[in-house]
Amino acid sequence: MVFRALLLLAAAVLMSTEGAAQSCQPTDATRRVERRLTSLVDSLVRANPSVPGISLAVIAPRMCLQWSGAAGVSDRTTGAKLLPGNTHRIASNTKTYVAAAVLRLVEDGKLSLDDKLSARVAPTHVASLKRDGYAVDAITIRHLLTHNAGIYDYAMDERFVKVATTNPRHRWTRSEQLDSAMVWGAAYNKPGEGYHYTDTGYILLGEIIERTTGQGLAESLRSLLNYGALGLNDTWLETLEPTPPNAGTRAGQYMGDLDMGTVDASIDLYGGGGLVATPSDMARFTRALFTGGVFKRPATADLMISTRGSDGPRVYSAGISQVTSAGEKGWGHSGFWNTWSYHFAASDVTMAASVTQQGNSAVARALLEQALNAVLR
Repeated sequence: MVFRALLLLAAAVLMSTEGAAQSCQPTDATRRVERRLTSLVDSLVRANPSVPGISLAVIAPRMCLQWSGAAGVSDRTTGAKLLPGNTHRIASNTKTYVAAAVLRLVEDGKLSLDDKLSARVAPTHVASLKRDGYAVDAITIRHLLTHNAGIYDYAMDERFVKVATTNPRHRWTRSEQLDSAMVWGAAYNKPGEGYHYTDTGYILLGEIIERTTGQGLAESLRSLLNYGALGLNDTWLETLEPTPPNAGTRAGQYMGDLDMGTVDASIDLYGGGGLVATPSDMARFTRALFTGGVFKRPATADLMISTRGSDGPRVYSAGISQVTSAGEKGWGHSGFWNTWSYHFAASDVTMAASVTQQGNSAVARALLEQALNAVLR
């Protein structure tokens, strides 16, 4: 209830600030913030030579600010400059979109958070889970959304990483990833009795969306989440739908010296990850979750935050987690390829970014903290 009240207040503020934003003019203070953000991105790239590039987007209607910037290169080989309009694989940020689509189906009465997994996925997948000892009648959609189902995570198993890097053109299927999880590891815990982050649960949620809508995951996300109305013109599920016309050129994203764009998208495609987007699109989507445009009712955003299971080392709800930065609490997600997107309701600021070297999480954290400070000070 408290969050719902804050959400309604934020929506009221948004209406006034965005209404004003149509007629407002950037002030000297706005320009100073833009210069600080530009300087920040440039300085972080210079101070971290292992990072090819950084792209950042910021929306702050109270100061008439909608800014995006980038520094560094998008391609180490050619030296092409990284631009704000370049697109990026956003990895586990995709989980927020998948969770929001599930909650849209809950809004429409087509799913319940208490639906059993056994009733919502293909019989072959039910059989695979049963063979490995999973109590499929005890696992619910709620458990999957909050990483409380206990299902082994194929994505972080060293055997998966080995195949992905030594045979980068291998085309994975959802069934292959699920079956691999069943072979490679045992359940972490009984349903509802522990938190363990796992992509396996989210590829099952991707399947549940498909079977509920009768459409592919790409078409389902696009329609359920109102891409067109939100202006998400540079967002798509890679290889499962056509690249949008006029979408920005893909930026190189690296793991060590390997450009992960050379690795087939199916390593991270069926619900745990898979979306490509610009930071600007990521920020617009994250903001819309909290200010209207995604859900039909404000109560659903409240449900997204309040749907919780056994907590792990961070506050994780339904496809979204809490972060504290610059003294403010925000909600959003991060991704394996060093992407993140967060909304800070108290200051009405939304930010998203991509740091194009995987593993440089310290740079990503510093960018978040310093970018928010640059806007607020």
